[in-house]
Amino acid sequence: MEFYNAASDRYDLMPTRRCGKSGVILPQVSLGLWHNFGSVDSFANARNMLFRAFDLGIFHFDLANNYGPEPGSAEETFGKIFRRDLKKYRDELLLSTKAGYLMWKGPFGEWGSRKSLIASCDQSLKRMGVDYVDIFYHHRPDPNTPLEESMLALDHIVRSGRALYVGISNYSTGDAARAFAILRELKTPGVIYQGVFNMLRRHHEDNGLFDTLDKIGIGAICFSPLAQGMLSTKYLNGVPGNSRAARNHFLKQSALTPELLQMIVQLDGIARERGQSLPQMALAWILSRKGVTSVLCGASSPEQIAECAKAPENTHFSEEEYRLIDGIILGEKKA
Repeated sequence: MEFYNAASDRYDLMPTRRCGKSGVILPQVSLGLWHNFGSVDSFANARNMLFRAFDLGIFHFDLANNYGPEPGSAEETFGKIFRRDLKKYRDELLLSTKAGYLMWKGPFGEWGSRKSLIASCDQSLKRMGVDYVDIFYHHRPDPNTPLEESMLALDHIVRSGRALYVGISNYSTGDAARAFAILRELKTPGVIYQGVFNMLRRHHEDNGLFDTLDKIGIGAICFSPLAQGMLSTKYLNGVPGNSRAARNHFLKQSALTPELLQMIVQLDGIARERGQSLPQMALAWILSRKGVTSVLCGASSPEQIAECAKAPENTHFSEEEYRLIDGIILGEKKA
């Protein structure tokens, strides 16, 4: 598999959005390396997925220190592919990684101390084989470390050249507002918030996070847009052996209730009427929400990436379509 020769051909394929009021521009569909890039996974498949994504105009690849399994191995896999195939495209790529969840033993192997965040960033750069990342995230808030310390660590990571921009992930609305206020006071380019959001989990609209981010000029990138694969038709005829539900880890088979599966059948019907697959409609629905910059998709094959990459072709929903979707998921009384 080869890259397109002309960069213009590649970048014309995927529409982009500005991240809040910053200079960061993201493809509307980004690729996450949370699953299927670890040491237990096929290296050839990982390489082919990165190739396919880049050729489709997806130039943002998102990692974290603990992605694998084993922890760190997704960054190592990416690093091998980067050195072999992608290094010459570094200035066309936007790379992000994170720290905050358990990565190594000892008091500084997780959370948000200055020691932990800076040490983890250095380890990530080494595994990935890059001099800097474009975005470095604090992956989750630390209840036992002052917020100022975590934000000062992010500030140092930028000023030392380890990252160009910083972001936060999995923060509450109030803590996110305070974190970005500290970064603004430090004149640190905090530009993005990463959180889970999809048709089935809409809490960020209910708790005012998107409104808050929009007011202060921060972009939002949404992970688990397909609810770990539940917003697809793959589970309508049982649990495939190579699926996330088969692992019974992040996605429990107990979540695949008859009620959910019936809901999926109905949503798939709406998607078909729109000329989309259910995953494409689920991504387009997120992209239609105010303040969303990009959807962060995981994949297990190049074909899945190609399917997701078509979602931005139709992100318009009629009021009737919104009503029908809400009626299926929330119930007629709440729609």
